[in-house]
Amino acid sequence: MSAGHTAVTTPGASAGEPVISCETPQDECGVRDVLDRLGDKWSVYVVVELASGVLRFKELQRRIHGGISQRMLTLTVRRLERDGLVKRTVYPTIPPQVEYELTEMGHSLTHLVKSLADWSIAHRPAIAEAREAYDARPAEDVRT
Repeated sequence: MSAGHTAVTTPGASAGEPVISCETPQDECGVRDVLDRLGDKWSVYVVVELASGVLRFKELQRRIHGGISQRMLTLTVRRLERDGLVKRTVYPTIPPQVEYELTEMGHSLTHLVKSLADWSIAHRPAIAEAREAYDARPAEDVRT
């Protein structure tokens, strides 16, 4: 969203009635912090996997499709923990056993992720068609 465009509208909304709006372009409705976290490559995968319950680190790493590195998973769960979405529990064993689970706030996010996944599945054919039509356009039509 550009600084000059902070409202989200839908076709059903009447003109001048955005679905979401910010008081000023500078406050961004708090969206940037959330999108920075959820827009990274791995956070949504971690939330999806933890939605099924408590997981140990290596278990979580194995479940994430696409092969996340140990370092990246560590950074991702730390950020999610910092944001209050994941709870980390360390057990005093040798080596230490670490488990991760979603907090109540983290679980509330799973409903939004499910909605996004449902939307994605429902619109996948239309998106594929739009991409094909765009790619078929002459190069001079695509340039800005």
